Order: sequence, then C-alpha cells, then structure tokens
Amino acid sequence: MKAESPSGSPATPPPEFGLFPFILFGAGLLLGGCASTTVTVDSLAKPKAEESISYQIHNKNPLVADDSLRYKEAAGYVKTALSGKGLYEAPENTKPDLLVDLDYGVGPPQIRRETVSEPVYVQIPGQMRSETVQVGTDSQGRPVYRTVMVQDPPTTQLMGYRDVVITTVVYEKYLKLTARENAPAAEGRPPSEIWTIDITSEGESRDIRKNLPILVGASIDYIGKDSKGQKTITIKDKDRDVAFVKKGM
Repeated sequence: MKAESPSGSPATPPPEFGLFPFILFGAGLLLGGCASTTVTVDSLAKPKAEESISYQIHNKNPLVADDSLRYKEAAGYVKTALSGKGLYEAPENTKPDLLVDLDYGVGPPQIRRETVSEPVYVQIPGQMRSETVQVGTDSQGRPVYRTVMVQDPPTTQLMGYRDVVITTVVYEKYLKLTARENAPAAEGRPPSEIWTIDITSEGESRDIRKNLPILVGASIDYIGKDSKGQKTITIKDKDRDVAFVKKGM
C-alpha cells in the first residue's frame, strides 16, 4: 500500500501583544524544538513528468556505501517523499519508468561575513543630593540628625549605534534527486532527465543526518514539477511534510 501525503495548513502566527510577552513566546518556540530552516529549491520537469510513476533508486554518493545504514536511512526518506506524490518503487523483475539518482552530503566550510548594527550604551552617574538621616541619639534618648550627601543609582542611556562585522563558518547541506528515463543510451547520449530537484541549506551545523529529513520534506511539493527558477522557502522540523518523511512508509 502506498503512503499518502499529509494534508493541512501551517499554524497561524499569534497576534502581537507587547514586546516582552512576544520575546517569551519566541524563546518558548525555540526551546520547544520548532526552529526554522531556510532552504533553496530549484527543480525542472518535462511535460507529463507525472505520468512516470514507478522507479528504481540509485545511490550517487561515492562516500556512502549502498548497504550502509546511513544510505538506507536516506533512501527511506526519499521513498516516503516519492510515495506522497503517488510514485512507487518497482517490484523486482519489473521494469521501472524512472531511474532516480540520490545524491546528498555536506560541502566544504565557507566563510561568511555580515555587518550588523548594535546599540551603544553609556552609564550615567546618579545625581548628588542632600538627605537628612538619623545618626544616633543624645544623652536623653532624643534622635540626632545630620545632613549628608547621597548619590542616586546610575542610569543606562542609549547613545547610538555602531556597525560590527560578524564572521561565521557555514556549511552547505545538499540533496539532489534526478529522475531519468529508464531507456538505453541513444547515439552515445545518456537517457533524458524527466525531472530533477536541487535543494540546499546553509548553516553552522554540518550534521547532514539531522538536516536530511528537512531537505527531503522540502522536496515533496516539487517532485515532478518545474519550480520556474530558484525558490527560497522556510520549513520547520515539526512541519507536516518533515513529520511525514520521518514517519516512513
């Protein structure tokens, strides 16, 4: 039985209700594991690409063995995503419509420099003022007072902003799916591509295993479709497509 893609719409963001509660709400989201990932998607597809529905998947990552648990996990994610679009893995001794190449990994480290504006604060000393205080009592027990100088607590004041250059090391995590026609090469040319998807995500983490369900989840809406140029989307690790991929077939 083929798995069905989940349905539903993303949750509506909460209304604005003041700066401090909003900060607490945002912190709660992060602590709750709802971090967002920005991914770039670029897909191409031939007309009637959706008519090819059976496939055989091939490993195109030379650094990962076909029989390794790491590759089997990645292939399982992709098969689940394909099932969500009505595709199925061809049974043995059956000729599939498509040969799907799976390639994924992490690129070399890259330096990113970003100029940000940060506030500059100064501490203003408190004002000096006189105050009458009791310093003791006389021989008859009556209070004795004295005028002394006291200083109010200091205050912090915003003086302006300054530009600061922040340098970070980032890694590009990538996923590429290429579906080729299952036909012999003609006149020395390889079989034509029916559809292809390139998905990348850039960040300080180089953990491809953690990011792979997100990359695969982002691919579902573009399987067999033309994105008509590069698209940038934001996806959460709790989104329905990511949860669907993690659940498996």
